[in-house]
Amino acid sequence: MSGENDKACLEVQDLKMYFPVKSGIFSKPKQLKAVDGVSFSIDQGTTMGLVGESGCGKTTVGRTILKLYQPTAGKILFQGTDLTNLRDDQMLPYRRKMQMIFQDPYTSLDPRMTVESIIGEPIRAMKLYGPEQCRDRVRELIQMVGLKPDHLSRYPHEFSGGQRQRIGIARALAAEPEFIVCDEPISALDVSIQAQVINILEELQERFGFTYLFISHDLSMVRHISHQVGVMYLGNLIEYAQVDELFRNMLHPYTKSLISAVPVADPIQARQSRRIVLQGDVPSPIDPPSGCPFKARCAYAKEICGQVKPELKKMSDSHMVACHLFS
Repeated sequence: MSGENDKACLEVQDLKMYFPVKSGIFSKPKQLKAVDGVSFSIDQGTTMGLVGESGCGKTTVGRTILKLYQPTAGKILFQGTDLTNLRDDQMLPYRRKMQMIFQDPYTSLDPRMTVESIIGEPIRAMKLYGPEQCRDRVRELIQMVGLKPDHLSRYPHEFSGGQRQRIGIARALAAEPEFIVCDEPISALDVSIQAQVINILEELQERFGFTYLFISHDLSMVRHISHQVGVMYLGNLIEYAQVDELFRNMLHPYTKSLISAVPVADPIQARQSRRIVLQGDVPSPIDPPSGCPFKARCAYAKEICGQVKPELKKMSDSHMVACHLFS
């Protein structure tokens, strides 16, 4: 994860994203440490799942990678190019290659625009095709995500949530990207529709070789779609592994708690499984604890956990964990 992977589409090195927060007129601004030193890489044509509780910094990681936020520190390498300090005009060629599918299909589409205008907007903005070719491309995209050409003249409010998310996917594809941040793309959808959207994403990846960062709360879906998984807690990446390795041999106490909460369909296996319930609340990212961010909720915390923040340690070729239990 230090720039040595020739196959990497994206490498993130010690990424930090702090936001200034004021609590009063005369008080000094504090810093909300939304992302606090995250590192990982994603190989070309693969999917990395990013999981964790609400507020752990998953979405901020995705938005910072796309330079919607200017990172406080760290590096963002896209296909070997350091994007970290590029100006907005220098980022334009990479905006086309890096796109995002948003969480809420109800608010991410402009209600005043037709579907044809929504999907065609990136094509026109980036001047990819002429007017006639643009119309043909939009028709191709709408069929690619399982909708019909006669849907193009309609407005977003005329569609269901699953259909709107398909439109959002088509809009992301319009710029012909290579890397896509999927920011909880199924969390606002009915369970019956979620699998359809996941299948579309997998089919598109197989067909075009897209690289995904898949942000989600749904561990079962993450297990299904991802090649590797990162687990975040309070702005920190605390475990990182190939998906099969993580679910077979979870190491961090927080990861074990997360996975123990996944519903099991088999009633016999469900009775044998033990739910690990964490005590206490997640600390504030404005005033994070010293040492390990998870120490206050960890049943195995030692003295060193309150003094030294653990770093990601390589346990095998495909598994890393940040925990003093393995130091």
